[in-house]
Amino acid sequence: MNHPVPLVEIVRSGLREGLHHGSAVLIDPDGATRLSLGEVSSPMYPRSSLKPAQAAGMLRCGLDLPAADLALAAASHSGEPEHVSRVDALLRRYSLNEDDLQCPPELPMGEAARRGVSVERRITMNCSGKHAAMLATCAINGWPTADYLDPKHPLQVAISEAVVDLADEPIARTSIDGCGAPLFALPLTGLARIFQRLVTTPIGDAMREHPWLVAGTDREDTRLMSAVPGLISKIGAEGVFAFALPDGRAAAIKIADGADRARLPVATALLATLGIEGLDDLAEAPVLGGGAPVGTIRLIAGAVR
Repeated sequence: MNHPVPLVEIVRSGLREGLHHGSAVLIDPDGATRLSLGEVSSPMYPRSSLKPAQAAGMLRCGLDLPAADLALAAASHSGEPEHVSRVDALLRRYSLNEDDLQCPPELPMGEAARRGVSVERRITMNCSGKHAAMLATCAINGWPTADYLDPKHPLQVAISEAVVDLADEPIARTSIDGCGAPLFALPLTGLARIFQRLVTTPIGDAMREHPWLVAGTDREDTRLMSAVPGLISKIGAEGVFAFALPDGRAAAIKIADGADRARLPVATALLATLGIEGLDDLAEAPVLGGGAPVGTIRLIAGAVR
């Protein structure tokens, strides 16, 4: 069995002070593996990187949303005012409200989004768009909403079937995600296949058209999708990240220690191997000391090749 490999280094005042290990896979349009680093064939939990596939399962159940709401269904949004108002409008369209959401209450994500907000709410939780879409899918099918997160609910059964179909992999294990929804374990290769197969679908189109709704101000997905024409991407907790280009080239990443800050350096390096340059502002992040930059977080030279 392979193991995660060193990918990202943390350098402070000229000295390396730490490493982030991880695994990554890059596949070609025909499904062949172009690049494999670390452990890519053992199951792991994709976390919120699975949201586009969950949205695909809802579409297969007859959910029909405008592109902006479909992007929100696949989102880990920041809980900024427009995110919240859109989720609220989606719920009300199906005679539902915030009380019907079963995601846990949380504050918005990020300093700017939290400014002036002191009360945790379900609708400001980053997964509320997905949960609103799940409730809407139940409403149009006449399914009960009180237990919509039960893995045996018709909605969740349909979503799991869509995940298996898109990943071309069996679900190795089912758990519960941070938002309360069922979470399915897959290898990185399966996650990359999901993005490859969704990139030219209505979900891919919606994410490309509305990257800010997928994430929020200054968030990773917003920045990367805005910088690379045609690309779709989705972060997940615990250092997961996946993306695909319209020609079918796709990748999935897992940082072993769950470090969010290591995702973009690896993603930009993988894109560079595909000839996509000009992402220097995404390839490194500053290390701060006393509020001022004293170092950098960057890919280890030669780690991705």
